[in-house]
Order: sequence, then structure tokens, then C-alpha cells
Amino acid sequence: MSEPIKLSLLEVQLYERDVSLRMPFRFGVTTLRESPQVFAKVRIRLADGREGWGLSAEVLAPKWFDKNLDLSNEDNFNQLRHALTTASGLYRATGPKTAFGLFRSNYDEQVRICGERGDNSLVACYGPAVLDRAILDALCRLQGVSFYTAIQGNLPGIESDEFHMDRFLKSLRPAATIHARHTVGMVDPIRENPEPVGDGLPETLQDVIAAYGHRYFKIKVCGDLDEDVARLVEIADVLDEGADDYIISLDGNEQYNDVAGVAALLDGIEGDKRLARFNQSILFVEQPISRAVALDVDVSTLSARKPVILDESDGFLGAFPKGRELGYRGVSSKTCKGLYKSILNRGRCAHWGDGYFMSAEDLTTQAGLAVQQDLALVNLLGITHVERNGHHYVNGLAGVPEAEQTAFRTAHPDMYHQADGVTRLTIKDGQIALGSLDAVGYAYGAEPDFSPMRELHHG
Repeated sequence: MSEPIKLSLLEVQLYERDVSLRMPFRFGVTTLRESPQVFAKVRIRLADGREGWGLSAEVLAPKWFDKNLDLSNEDNFNQLRHALTTASGLYRATGPKTAFGLFRSNYDEQVRICGERGDNSLVACYGPAVLDRAILDALCRLQGVSFYTAIQGNLPGIESDEFHMDRFLKSLRPAATIHARHTVGMVDPIRENPEPVGDGLPETLQDVIAAYGHRYFKIKVCGDLDEDVARLVEIADVLDEGADDYIISLDGNEQYNDVAGVAALLDGIEGDKRLARFNQSILFVEQPISRAVALDVDVSTLSARKPVILDESDGFLGAFPKGRELGYRGVSSKTCKGLYKSILNRGRCAHWGDGYFMSAEDLTTQAGLAVQQDLALVNLLGITHVERNGHHYVNGLAGVPEAEQTAFRTAHPDMYHQADGVTRLTIKDGQIALGSLDAVGYAYGAEPDFSPMRELHHG
């Protein structure tokens, strides 16, 4: 195994372009209709003097990183912009480090600086999460290796004092396909859409299953028992029509204040005969309890019924080990929380054994860079299904320059197709083909068109 390579970050360029949703997406305390997507372009230098560029992208999502209702969506965007510009300054001022060393040596200071203005660690980690991917992409390209090869050989120099990191990374094997777990948001139509979109894409849950052939589903719950059970019965009625088995994850999005509230939901599901098959299909429950208390209460009794995992409470590097002590059985991977955090947590699962697991979740990752880099990460980590919602709530690369659409469709013909004049993600039999991601760099063979984008400015 080769020695990790040290690098310096010379330049960071940050851009934005707006994303409009074709359908409203309600999760937790917000209903999202539009949001900016940020693009990072970075230049690094290796010890031998070679320089190269790398790219990454991520949506600036409101009301997930910080759910304070006193903050506007624009306030949330500016929190994330600040995290990005802070990380850019810290990284550029750091001497030569490994890619992981650059992340780890600035982690505490990043959290401290963002904390001084009242931003939590989940917000703070957004900046490094975006930059780390672009830096690793540049390193992969300079070394002429794929993301998969780079991680398997620990090119970034990832370290852990909890388990043998190199041995774990060497054992990872990417698959050729991955199941897409379809998100059913709180306002998503089930059988009939009262406000038809008419853009050629499926609109109702019934349409989605017919179009994509999904077997995996992620269903949002709101915390109101009667409302939730009634809606779940409506959803189960559609799912039960299929001959094949289906698999469910329930997402609480922090809508519960205690264990009792979640237990009442599970009781309501178990006690309704119409939900018998649905109940048997529940794989896990994602972050049902508010982050304010989630890591202060023992959830062992819940996990004994359905495994409970951390998502929003995974705001610091030691969150999962703390959650384990409280009965949490798993943790989510989201590229917006950081690729190194995902790798560390997945390694912990392998080291602990005994049924600990990692799930793969979405934050409306968009067609192109964002969805491809996220898919490559979770695929290499051995996760066989991933929540995918960006392709449902956004009409592919609609509104993106035609040349960019063509470039991504040409470079990744297994992942994209053209329909109704738009390049869209391809899902067949509920699965996404991933073969074209295994190429030099971090999972992309085409680049976005930066010319019409605006520069990111922290407000």
C-alpha cells in the first residue's frame, strides 16, 4: 500500500445555480419548492509540484441543518455559505497535509468558528464536506486513479484509533448496481395528484412504482398519530397491490420529543390489521427524536422492535459511538455530512459487528456531480440501497445548458437518458446502474458549465 500523499489547497472557487422543484417536498418543519445548488472548484498542489483541479456539488438545503423556525430559508443558505467560506480560508492557510489530514486538522477550528455565530456542528461540517470531495477528486485525477481505487488504497490517508483502517478500506468492493429507495414526502400524492404537473414524469406513488419498479421506500411521518396511521394505511394499500415484497424505512425527521411518542407510532402500526404486511416490511426508523434530546435518552426498547438510527444527531465525529451506548443501531451516510464521517462510521459498523449498520440517505442530490459522487461513496461502502429523491422532485437537468446535459448523458449512458427534451436519471427495476462511475477522478466523466452560474458570496 502506497504512502498517503500530502497536498496543499491553493484555490477555491464557489458557484451557485438555482434548482426549482417540480413538486413540493415536505420534510420535517419545511416544504421545499426551490433551493440553490453550490458547486466547488478547487486547485491543489502536490509535493512534487504538480497541480490539478477537482469538483463537487451539493444543494444548500434549508431547515435540515438548522430547524430554527425563526430563521428564514435565506438565513439557512447563508449559514451554509459561511461554513463553506470558513472552511476555504482554513484549508488554504494550512500547510501540506494528506487529504484526510487537511480535514481532521481543521475540524475543531471549523466547528468553533461557526459555533461563535450560533451555528451548530451539522452546519459547520457542510463546508468541509463539499471541499473534501473536490480535493479528493483533484488528487485522484493527478494520480490517475478512480475514487474506488483511491479509497481502497487509502490515498487520502484516513486514520482511526478505533479499528484497522487500511484493512477495512482494502476489503471494500463496489457493486454494479444499487437499489433506489423512493421517498414519499408528507404532501406527496398517493393515487391521484390534485395539482397535476404534466411534465412526463411520474407524480403519484402509484405512478412511481409503475415507472421505476421500486421495491424500497422511505416514508416520512409527521408525529401526529392519527394523521400518520391514516396516511400509512393509504400508502400500504398501494404497496400491497404488488406481488413482490417491499422494504420500508420510516423517517421521523425529529418530529418526536421522547421515546413514548415513537412507541405510540409503532403500536399504532402494529395494532392496525391493514398495516400487517407494511409493519413486517419496516427495516429501520430514522432519527424520530429531536436532536435536542436524541443523545440523552435510551432508545433500546425502540430498537428492540425496529432498529433506530441517527441522522440529524450525527453532527460530530463521536456521535455514533455515543448513540450506540443509548441503543441506536445505525447511522446515515449523507455526503453533506462529510465523506470521511461516512467512511469512519461504516468502519465502526464493520468493527462492532452484531447487527450495526449504515443507511444511505438523500438530501435532494441533483443529477450530475452531486448524485454521482454520493452514489459512488455509498456503493463502495457496501450499502445495497440508497434513498433517492432528487430525480422525483426535480426534473433531471431541466434548465441546465443543453451542452452540459449532453455531456453527462454521453459520459454516463448507463445512468442517464433523454426524455421530453431533458436528461434524466435512469432507474430500471428499481435500480441504478453504476458502471460508468468507475473511472479516473471522483465519479464523473463530464463537467458542469460554470459560465452561466453566479459566484457564491456569503451574506
